[in-house]
Amino acid sequence: MQNKQDRLDRMKELVELLNQAGKAYYQEDREIMSNYEYDALYDELRALEEETETIFSNSPTVNVGYESLDELPKEAHGSPMLSLDKTKDVEGMRSFMGNHRTLLSWKMDGLTIVLTYRDGQLYKAVTRGNGVVGEVVTNNARKFVNLPLRIPYKGELVLRGEAIITYSDFARINEEIEDVDAKYKNPRNLCSGSVRQLNNEITAGRNVRFYAFALVSAQDMDFENSRQVQMDWLASQGFQIVEYRVVTAASLDEAMEYFSYQVAQNDFPSDGLVAIYDDIAYGESLGSTSKFPRNAFAFKWADEIRETTLKEMEWSASRTGLINPVAIFEPVELEGTTVSRASVHNISIVKELKLGIGDKIEVYKANMIIPQIARNLTESGNLEIPTECPVCQGPTKIKQENDVESLYCINGECPAKKIKAFTLFVSRDAMNIDGLSEASLEKFIAKGFLKDFGDLYELSRYENEIVEMEGFGRKSYDNLMANIEKSRKTTLPRVLYSLGILNIGLANAKLICKAFDYDVDQIRKADAEDVSAIDGIGPVIARSLIEYFADPEHERMLNHLLTHLEIEQVVIQDKQIFAGLNFVITGSVNHFANRAQIKELIESKGGKVTGSVTSKTNYLINNDTTSNSSKNKKAKELGIPIISEETLIAMYEE
Repeated sequence: MQNKQDRLDRMKELVELLNQAGKAYYQEDREIMSNYEYDALYDELRALEEETETIFSNSPTVNVGYESLDELPKEAHGSPMLSLDKTKDVEGMRSFMGNHRTLLSWKMDGLTIVLTYRDGQLYKAVTRGNGVVGEVVTNNARKFVNLPLRIPYKGELVLRGEAIITYSDFARINEEIEDVDAKYKNPRNLCSGSVRQLNNEITAGRNVRFYAFALVSAQDMDFENSRQVQMDWLASQGFQIVEYRVVTAASLDEAMEYFSYQVAQNDFPSDGLVAIYDDIAYGESLGSTSKFPRNAFAFKWADEIRETTLKEMEWSASRTGLINPVAIFEPVELEGTTVSRASVHNISIVKELKLGIGDKIEVYKANMIIPQIARNLTESGNLEIPTECPVCQGPTKIKQENDVESLYCINGECPAKKIKAFTLFVSRDAMNIDGLSEASLEKFIAKGFLKDFGDLYELSRYENEIVEMEGFGRKSYDNLMANIEKSRKTTLPRVLYSLGILNIGLANAKLICKAFDYDVDQIRKADAEDVSAIDGIGPVIARSLIEYFADPEHERMLNHLLTHLEIEQVVIQDKQIFAGLNFVITGSVNHFANRAQIKELIESKGGKVTGSVTSKTNYLINNDTTSNSSKNKKAKELGIPIISEETLIAMYEE
């Protein structure tokens, strides 16, 4: 008979197989297994779920709907989450261990989450925050791909773990983003943003994983005074636990040799190791300092640092006009590879490091992956910040935002901006025009064929010249024309995204288009208040949109483009009784499963649901119409009706 762990492993295997089959069938119109085989595997999974009393969040036997929130509620932790004292010296770690059995595990580089289970169900998930107060992210935790939503243990369980995104998923997500400026900097930042989304549909697409690293409390359970027993019990409940080894001072070197080798093979980010005494009572008896618990210690990898010479600073222009400094230095060996370049990110860092050509600098790989400058030994500070764009020789300007200085090209006709803008425009998620590489676009722009996006649909005027161009020919030209013709039929979100408006990706473009009934004139005439009131948008994106359409040249370009496009009309078949009305929802619900269900109903009837009460709000929905909540107070100040669910139901049933 299979033991518990074997059954859990089989369940994970079945979930993956069934999800692959479902995706192939429903999204890709192909079958990778017969219905008979699928049903047999599905029944096997359901039986194992009943047997183990465990259900994983990505199991095809459950369908946890997507939900959007107005904001992430804050919540204080039951006990402060302290940081760990740390060392980069193995002997320092050995000294901490003394003669105690110790668990040594990965220090994962993600977002720490505290989970609470009650009656065998996931009850709550809260981020670490500042260690005292975190944000409630329960909706998003339900979308972590390996997290059990139901476990066999029925008492109250509190545990801590790390939410992470693997390097391979990070690379996949970044690869799908055509716009270089919009790519994520590292897996940790991507994970943090994914876990803290207001709409958990976005979290679901990011493949966030959870690794348990500590049990805080489990009602009426005896763990024999052992952290190892706790960890193995968590694994038996269906949690993926962080890899660990039980070590002593004598066996530490062997374990360190393993971890030092394995860190370069792992698919997940790790910035060190954590050591914690196996003896729970002894560890807790030590108490803590004002900053650190005394029962645990962190080991940080000693970065491999090499000294080299800064040869030059390369200035790389992007479609937004941002000019990024990239340090070019004498090649050095770091973590097994030859490195000669490192991004310096912005002017503030250039100034802080006091960089100059010829300076002796120390370089390392952050998390053993990304080349960085550690420090400048010379600090000459003689590096000249370009006053001209490296591409167009137009004027540059240093702009400061959130205390960070960055360099921008302010020439609106800069070819670099145009090339990058057209590259985004033809990309897969935008207008999806195959056959137009960045190199081809650069040639067309240089020859004057392309001045704005609408010109792409008039390239046939230059047929003879294009056919004769190097790298083209009759067949390539005909294929290009066919692809351009195919792209004329498109959707409004794709068009909005393709314009390259700062901060507006395809997901945001979809939200904006939906909020304005897929009407391009409504979108370009909207004011900041209208746009920032859209769930998931906010003031920064709203400002980008408003500023873009405030430019008459952008209006002209869009009008020219629209003459060449056939935009798919979104037909809303249901009776639009709430058309033109703006609602805000707050408080608990009685007649619906959740607030997302109310939002879905209102939008299906033509209304809009926003996150905050403004002068444009028509109704505030709150079952406690007499409460003194901030939204109720605001609605009363503005004379906006506060209605209950019953009133809303009566409105749409009339």
